[in-house]
Amino acid sequence: MFGSLSLLLQAPVSGSASLSSPSFYWKNSKRAVGGTCDSLKLKPVRQTFGPIRLTVHNCKWSFPAITSSISEKKQNRAVPTVLTDDNLAMMTTEEEIDNIGLLSSDSGLQPFKDHFRYRMRKYLDQRKLLEKHEGGLKQFAQGYLKFGFNREGSSIVYREWAPSAGEAQLIGDFNGWDGSNHKMEKNEFGVWSITLPDSGGNPAIPHNSRVKFRFKHGGGSWVDRIPAWIQYATVDPARFGAPYDGVFWDPPAPERYQFKHPQPPRPTAPRIYEAHVGMSGSEPRVSTYREFADDVLPRIKANNYNTVQLMAVMEHSYYASFGYHITNFFAVSSRSGTPEDLKYLIDKAHSLGLRVLMDVVHSHASNNVTDGLNGFDVGQSSQESYFHTGERGYHKLWDSRLFNYSNWEVLRFLLSNLRWWLEEFKFDGFRFDGVTSMLYHHHGINMAFSGQYKEYFSEATDVDAVVYLMLANCLIHDVLPDATVIAEDVSGMPGLGRPVSEGGIGFDYRLAMGIPDKWIDYLKNKTDEEWSVNEIAGNLTNRRYAEKCVAYAESHDQSIVGDKTMAFLLMDQEMYSGMSCLGDTSPKIERGIALHKMIHFLTMALGGEGYLNFMGNEFGHPEWIDFPREGNGWSYEKCRRQWNLVDMEHLRYKYMNAFDSAMNKLDEIFSFLASTKQIVSSVDEEDKVIVFERGDLVFVFNFHPENTYEGYKIGCDLPGKYRVALDSDAWEFGGHGRVGHDVDHFTSPEGTPGVPETNFNNRPNSFKVLSPPRTCVVYYNADVYEESKSIHFVAKELEDVKESMDELKLVEDLQVITDHDGGGDVSASTEIKTSQVEKPKEEEPSE
Repeated sequence: MFGSLSLLLQAPVSGSASLSSPSFYWKNSKRAVGGTCDSLKLKPVRQTFGPIRLTVHNCKWSFPAITSSISEKKQNRAVPTVLTDDNLAMMTTEEEIDNIGLLSSDSGLQPFKDHFRYRMRKYLDQRKLLEKHEGGLKQFAQGYLKFGFNREGSSIVYREWAPSAGEAQLIGDFNGWDGSNHKMEKNEFGVWSITLPDSGGNPAIPHNSRVKFRFKHGGGSWVDRIPAWIQYATVDPARFGAPYDGVFWDPPAPERYQFKHPQPPRPTAPRIYEAHVGMSGSEPRVSTYREFADDVLPRIKANNYNTVQLMAVMEHSYYASFGYHITNFFAVSSRSGTPEDLKYLIDKAHSLGLRVLMDVVHSHASNNVTDGLNGFDVGQSSQESYFHTGERGYHKLWDSRLFNYSNWEVLRFLLSNLRWWLEEFKFDGFRFDGVTSMLYHHHGINMAFSGQYKEYFSEATDVDAVVYLMLANCLIHDVLPDATVIAEDVSGMPGLGRPVSEGGIGFDYRLAMGIPDKWIDYLKNKTDEEWSVNEIAGNLTNRRYAEKCVAYAESHDQSIVGDKTMAFLLMDQEMYSGMSCLGDTSPKIERGIALHKMIHFLTMALGGEGYLNFMGNEFGHPEWIDFPREGNGWSYEKCRRQWNLVDMEHLRYKYMNAFDSAMNKLDEIFSFLASTKQIVSSVDEEDKVIVFERGDLVFVFNFHPENTYEGYKIGCDLPGKYRVALDSDAWEFGGHGRVGHDVDHFTSPEGTPGVPETNFNNRPNSFKVLSPPRTCVVYYNADVYEESKSIHFVAKELEDVKESMDELKLVEDLQVITDHDGGGDVSASTEIKTSQVEKPKEEEPSE
């Protein structure tokens, strides 16, 4: 046995980011910043109760004398804003700039002090400019009260920033699309405006009528564009490829949704259900906000999640972009309903105690001209555009436009966009997409981040984007102190998840993006015997000190066309015939369900301070995701969720779903995700067993495909009587019920108290358990937890779930129809009317 593996949770290593991210390498061609690392080896470290330690062997980092890791001559560009004040540039005191807490907590960042001072100065100077000219950050971020369409007295006032336009008009249904009588005026800042008084007590522009901004650019041509701040945009469904139209949205009071329920408080740890409203229904079509609220939210609640993360909320004209090519930033996606419908969804979530995060895309914008923000770019300079010019303003892999984060009006637009979603729709926070692309001028393209600090703090860093993210996080937490903000960053930039006051960027969590990549690699490329529990444990615990992570085994990314869901990778074609409980389980199905439970639970328990699951993966949704497109004949067949599979009592999907609900319930009861106590006491490569403590729970994962260990000795911190809290092998979860739940496990002291080297695996106590192959069992100390928490957890969880579903009227009547010929294997011959997974006629998914 590999006696005691001690890992320092989030431990910074001097000169290394030590992040959960893929192995990358980058060479700085302008300065020789060197480093050698023979190997990263995990060494057993004897210690008493306390933080876990990560020891790195034979690793040396060397840095030349550096006065600045950023060329200020190149980076300290004049801020191309509409409003500037050079006299404020140096008003920030050196004391403010030098007070960077990150440098004190991680000595490896000291060589990059000048970089942190530079970006902190830019941030503080920007804040002072906003205070002087706009009344502060919060006031600046209320641009939606000025721009776009607003009621001012008995008039509608429309304003649009378009400094490159020579003339401008407002057109729409209200004036027969003739703007000759609705010409707009331009001020010194490039803002066009027009006031339309009410007529006869009625608004000049009727609610829900189409509008557009018409302007003449430098070439002399007139173009029609959707207003940049439009709050709703629609398309004619009867016309193929029709462009979107802006819609004036100002419903009368009786039609305006009024929120009824308060926003739930921020949980100690987020258990996030990632969802896409459009593909959330069973039918092959686009589902609505109200359908999601009424049909899917109760399922999420029943599975004990506390947070919903909504994808594809902002309007995007191309459905297959998964909501990441935004055309209208202030508009809800009209495919699924109106703004009032989305408010109903969020309010319904709040009534269930669920918080709602929005997947916000400020890293780029759709390249569309006729219906997107890109239409305002008519060849002008970057000071007069939302985007950078030339190559810097274009993402060649995403075919999209890149924002100029130093522009005053771009900052107003993006910051106001965040406040708009928070205040108008009561979102509880955001998941920022594409943060890696924002942080670097190279956008992460063809980059290999190895974790060396020089990769993060150099001329390649886009400090303007960093400052924008600092402003954004300060704004969000100022407007909504309980907000949760998550960064999608694969590079592992240090400080991303630390407060701005410490010199960080201010996110609450970062996604642990290296974890799903590791699982997919194992499932595709390694036999069970080749799995390294040492490598698995190292990957899951490899994260920075004091920067929280949201762990996930798979998200939407892992099942997009060209790949498969984890369940389908494990069980593949047998999911079409072998998921019936009416017959014996095949070895492939049994292995698949067992590993599906173990992989997701180990990721949750050891991988971070939060957990995320994508819609449907909780019950092992088969196949893959493929949005309607020309390549699949515009089919919705793979762009839906087959809830009927989990609702059918005789199908094995219910076992994975029940276990998902149970592991979430475990955290709800014992709050282990929020605990800073995470101790990996044993990683045995031969036995393929991982033992660790999270909070006061003891987890035992046996990945061996065959071996059962009786009387397996495991270490623990607290003495007393331990009982089973959760068992993946329980009958309720499709297991064999080999572990007794009525057994009390009494601890024995190990060694001399206070002398860790005499303990067992560095733990002062131990007890013995039964550990069957491909199972995970969690034990709690019955002497510590009061009787109300000492529930017979696994025995009642499935009943609780089913009762909840029944109460919410989500369980359909079950109807099993045997095969008409009555022959063959019962698991293969059982047919579920309109619910059995249909074997696709097309080939395997391909790029």
